[in-house]
Amino acid sequence: MIARRAFLALAAASIATTALAQTRDPLADRFGGPFSLTAHDGRRVTDQDFRGRFMLIYFGYTRCPDVCPVDLFTMGEALKLLGKLAEKVQPLFITVDPERDTPDIIGDYAQSFHPRLLALTGSNAEVEAAVRAYKVHRVKYTPANDPANYGVDHSSLTYLMGPDGKFRTLAPHNTTPERMAEILRPYLERG
Repeated sequence: MIARRAFLALAAASIATTALAQTRDPLADRFGGPFSLTAHDGRRVTDQDFRGRFMLIYFGYTRCPDVCPVDLFTMGEALKLLGKLAEKVQPLFITVDPERDTPDIIGDYAQSFHPRLLALTGSNAEVEAAVRAYKVHRVKYTPANDPANYGVDHSSLTYLMGPDGKFRTLAPHNTTPERMAEILRPYLERG
């Protein structure tokens, strides 16, 4: 009787351990993928260029009146709060408005938020490929009375990708710098 109970307990523990090991983050394969874009310094970069480092990625545009500046400020401040751990991270700003966000424009913009923030742009097709890979909502809206002064409605998430290029986690708009640093810290400490 005791041997049977011990066997059943061992079997139950084995099943539970196997089930836990097979449990995956349901978002793990939803975000991320290859991209090939132009950095603000003119060089071509791909997602492969950042292997071995974490990528902290934000999609936005330089003429965004409110959301992008807040989120990019948060990203920069969170990196400062992380101190030396932030050296494991390459922060990236990928434009959703490649028609207006040329390398020189996005470079000046990005540098105002963090000195290591690398701004990326490309052709509309290249940006669209990155937008699709990261499941970013992007819709251009044009005022009837001023078509040259269009805006771009876009999602506002900050993605953390691991050194292997795989999705780790994200932070939504209005996350404080302190909270973002708190979210990132365990991933960076584990490596």
